[in-house]
Amino acid sequence: MADIKDPENTILLELKDGTVVIELLADVAPKHVERMKTLARAGAYDGVVFHRVIDGFMAQTGDVENGNATKDNFNLRRAGTGGSDMPDVKAEFSKLPHDRGTIGAARSSNPDSANSQFFINFKDNHFLNGQYTVYGRVLSGMEFADKILRGEPPTDPDKMISVKVAADV
Repeated sequence: MADIKDPENTILLELKDGTVVIELLADVAPKHVERMKTLARAGAYDGVVFHRVIDGFMAQTGDVENGNATKDNFNLRRAGTGGSDMPDVKAEFSKLPHDRGTIGAARSSNPDSANSQFFINFKDNHFLNGQYTVYGRVLSGMEFADKILRGEPPTDPDKMISVKVAADV
């Protein structure tokens, strides 16, 4: 496990293969960081599926409205279309590149439509720079993220078992 320097701005994302430790960048994207921590503390991300996982690109999750899907559940077809019951978050673009292991805010075509969904970059995706908010980066456990089942949606999607703020553990 990574050396956690700021537990209040560190997320512990538990996957089937192990824990992904994510450093949140509160100085870069404070509103996005606050949203992730609020949803994590509410338990909203627990059990939510990775509904869009593209090999060589990224793994997307965080649809707290429709993301509690299973392969036998109608919601799997809707996973990825929702957010939370909170208002959308205005874009917080920065000069930080979408490198492997960075966390980006998923959104619709409207730059200010990010809500609860996020993605983990599997590789450097610099074509996203300046278009999607970067608000975190994987400190350790990227090998567990790399094992997330691929698909749009995957036939039997992997889930976030639990998502916690390190300061609360």
